[in-house]
Amino acid sequence: MITGELKNQIDKIWDDMYSYGIANPLVVIEQLTYLFFIKSLDDVELANEKKDALLGIESERIFPQDENGQSLRWSRFQNLKAEEIYSILGTKVFPFIKKLKTGKKSSYARYMKDASFALPNALITEKVVTAISDLPLENRDLKGDLYEYMISKLQTAGRIGQFRTPRHIIKMMVRMMQPKITDTIADPACGTGGFLVVSGQYVREENERTLRLDKKALEHYQNKMFTGYDTDQTMLRITAMNTILHGMDNADIRFNDSLSKNNTDEDKYTLVLANPPFKGSLDSDAVAPSLTNVVKTTKTELLFLALFLRMLDAGGRCACIVPDGVLFGSSKAHQSIRKEIIDNNMLQAVVSMPSGVFKPYAGVSTAVLIFTKTGSGGTKNVWFYDMKSDGFSLDDKRDDLGNCGDIDDIVERFHHLDAEMKRERTEQSFMVPVDEIREKNYDLSINKYKKIEYVAQEYPPSSDILAELNSLYEALGDVLSELEGKL
Repeated sequence: MITGELKNQIDKIWDDMYSYGIANPLVVIEQLTYLFFIKSLDDVELANEKKDALLGIESERIFPQDENGQSLRWSRFQNLKAEEIYSILGTKVFPFIKKLKTGKKSSYARYMKDASFALPNALITEKVVTAISDLPLENRDLKGDLYEYMISKLQTAGRIGQFRTPRHIIKMMVRMMQPKITDTIADPACGTGGFLVVSGQYVREENERTLRLDKKALEHYQNKMFTGYDTDQTMLRITAMNTILHGMDNADIRFNDSLSKNNTDEDKYTLVLANPPFKGSLDSDAVAPSLTNVVKTTKTELLFLALFLRMLDAGGRCACIVPDGVLFGSSKAHQSIRKEIIDNNMLQAVVSMPSGVFKPYAGVSTAVLIFTKTGSGGTKNVWFYDMKSDGFSLDDKRDDLGNCGDIDDIVERFHHLDAEMKRERTEQSFMVPVDEIREKNYDLSINKYKKIEYVAQEYPPSSDILAELNSLYEALGDVLSELEGKL
């Protein structure tokens, strides 16, 4: 979470851009994102140079090694005169970033071809560059938080649903799923690419030696492993830049309405990680028949579950965030999608999260569902966990509590589910046999199965309570008499 000081810095940049005629907040965000990316390219290059010097090697460079190429780096132009910064960004740096990876026909090249430098003059350019130089953009998590804060400033944010999934929740889900270097990972509602990027970081950290020595593994990682869809061009551009910065050079980041007939992905991926939009309904004519055949509804939160099942290959796994209504909704559509996951596939876990996790942008209660596509059932016991804390206060401030809350416990217990069989229903996590879930109309709300342990409370005899009340009454009378005497 970003501090008040950082928020003030962003507010100052925002106000300066507005005062120089950039009134459209989407343009402000897009221009700042480009500049964040340009600075981050230099940060990555600096880190690579230090690493190469330490290891005595020479890795591939982002910027050409001649003087002209080096002049494109943020650290080289940030302290120049305003007119020089303005000229370099507009005539050299922007053309350079638009051509990155173009030889590979990458998603990045596809979405950057229309990118334009829109700062109106040298003075505001210098102000913005100087302000961004003071931001700690080398911290990738913080960069996402800064973007989330900018999105929150949009008047239309609530309507368009562009709320970033908290990074610590994404990391929790990735740690639970433990993606392998052989996986093909998809997020059909990718937003700014958080699930893809964190998955990529996890795979790289766990397979650093393999990626360094195995060319086939590296080629798979860079070009085939990650797929993301969204319907917002700005989000796709940000995701494309994000994946480039994380070495996922040719991730398939594509404009696609995932629930429409245009999305034909089927039996394709080994892992889906997503927090899809769950607001409102769609026009039934626009939804792919292959989804409505599974669940007859126009509600996006139910259709996306059907989509995940369709996209996954046999044995493929999914971890997704759903609103609580999906767990206990009594409509035929709600029950049918839960029945499909439980009876025809393998539901493994339901992690209920507190409603404050998405504050201050949304107060909806949510849960993480984890299941495997089998096509032939396999659900025996379902693990339930009642998350009390994610390590932050659950009010609008979302103050860091200095710990990870229940997250480490959730990850640890999920990877040792055999031991959970012995847990009592009064505890924070426990297992429930599938037959019991079927008996309760496939209800997946934890309160349906959790047992509350009532502790007998002993009170003093009524005579003692009355005596104490009388004593208090007499004392009050004395105080009132004293006040009357002073009037």
